[in-house]
Order: sequence, then C-alpha cells, then structure tokens
Amino acid sequence: MKIIVTEDYRSLSAKAFEIMKMAVNENPYAVLGLATGTTPLGLYRSMTEDHRENRTSYAHIRAVNLDEYIGLSQDHPQSYAYFMRENLFKGLDIEAENTYIENGTAQNAEAECERYNKLLENLPRDIQLLGLGSNGHIAFNEPGTPFGSDTHVVDLTPNTIKDNARLFKDISEVPNRAYTMGIRQIMQAKQVLILASGENKADAVYNTVCGGVTEEVPASVLQLHPNCILIADREAAGKL
Repeated sequence: MKIIVTEDYRSLSAKAFEIMKMAVNENPYAVLGLATGTTPLGLYRSMTEDHRENRTSYAHIRAVNLDEYIGLSQDHPQSYAYFMRENLFKGLDIEAENTYIENGTAQNAEAECERYNKLLENLPRDIQLLGLGSNGHIAFNEPGTPFGSDTHVVDLTPNTIKDNARLFKDISEVPNRAYTMGIRQIMQAKQVLILASGENKADAVYNTVCGGVTEEVPASVLQLHPNCILIADREAAGKL
C-alpha cells in the first residue's frame, strides 16, 4: 500500500484528482468504481471543472457505484443515485446508461444482489475509489464482513448511521439497511484509491495501515492489494 499524506483536504482532493484523471486519460473506455459521501466531493468538483475547462471526455467511460440505501428511490434527494447525478454526472459528458448503481427499491433483494454481481463480472474496474469509515468500513462492509463477500444487504451499525446523519434532516430519517458491493469485488479492481480526511478518521487510518489484516477492520484487507493508494490529510494521518 502506498501512503500519501497531504497538508489538508484541498490538497488531498487535488492529489486524488491527479490519479483519477490519469486513469481516464490512459484509457478513455475505463470502468471507474465510484463512492459517495462528503470525502470525494472535492475530487468530483475537480473532475467537473476539468471537464468544463479542458474538455476531458467521459463519453465512453463507465461508472459503477459501491452502494445504495434500501428503501430510497433513485429520485430521492438522499439516495446515492441522486448524489452521483447532482455532484458528478451532470457535470460530465458521461452517458446515463453507462452509470450503474444498485436499485434501492428493488422488490427482491436477493435477485438485485445477483443482478449486480453479474454486472460487476462484466465491468472489471480499472480504478476503485473508496472512502474510509470511522470504524474501518469500506463501502457498507461493516466490521465482521467476510473478505470473500459479494454484493449483499447489510444492516447498518449505529456508528455508521450516526456518521451519515449529517446528510439528513434528522437521524431518524437515515435508512438502516443498504446494498453494498462486497469486499472480494472491491479487491478485484486493478487499482484502489482510498481517501481519508479529518481527525475522526485517525484511528481507522492507523488500523488500516498498521494493524493486522482482520475482518474486524474491513479496510485492512487493502494491505493485500497489489496497487492500493491511501491519501490522508494530516489530521487523518495523525496517528501514523
């Protein structure tokens, strides 16, 4: 695992953009594994600004997202599908039919997981973007998730619900279940780019980098990935 420590969130986002743009420039048909949450917002702003100013094209790029809340439609303002459209896709020339995410309102959860598993088999990711949960989770793979997991339904922990409540009017509105890409599938990406910002991520960064590889810290499995880059600002890297 390569570790890059930046001065602040702005420089973290700039470095992440540098890596993401390189992946797109090297392969205009690349498959990007993307993430939601506040951490990648700076990266996404840089991507849309670069497209507007430099015309970097995403016309042939395909984008696959990690996870989605169960019970929220793609038009719900707090759904991850909506988040991606508003914060990235509408600012690029990417085709809507080339953006993929789990269906939060699918009638049959088992069938939806199987659908997404087949999709991922056909869309090997050239680069997989990840955020880092304060308890070491990646996507919605909470502590204890088997490293061999595929797409599955997860009951979100109180800690994760609390972390995500900042995006809702009230914590009671946060869904308590979600679909998530499995750890095995995350590890299949050719390159993994994981971002961590803020003092509240310092323990998770330390455990990811310096602890043992254990399912109790899902992100620790990235120690075994042949091409993983962790970018952390100084606050998040404070315990390294």
